[in-house]
Amino acid sequence: MSTEREMGKPEQESPEVFKPGQTTAPDVDIFVNDDEILLVADMPGLAKEDLAINLENNTLTIEGSYTSTFAGTPQRKEFDSTDYRRVFTLPKGIDVEKTNAEFKQGVLRLHLPKSASVKPCQVTVKGD
Repeated sequence: MSTEREMGKPEQESPEVFKPGQTTAPDVDIFVNDDEILLVADMPGLAKEDLAINLENNTLTIEGSYTSTFAGTPQRKEFDSTDYRRVFTLPKGIDVEKTNAEFKQGVLRLHLPKSASVKPCQVTVKGD
């Protein structure tokens, strides 16, 4: 197909749509160290206001909704509204009260600190 035809106005009155609305599991990287679990999720197009994070009964749910809105009459439409959703079962020992999140340029960084009871500690040996 030529570039001219691809970029040209569609023959029908409605815009050309390639992908219907969908629910997407965002790509996630998980890092673990002695102090915390860091979850990094990629959710392009999402605004901070459209993001919801819920922690309940050791279950973490991340949800967001992206709505494609542009001014003008679409001639071709490949970006569509997307709902993001991912659910994780967390290990015991997460200090929920100290959990915090950052969201910048479509990337969520969720810090899940470990409680003191599950952090490794060094045992001092006493003796002669």
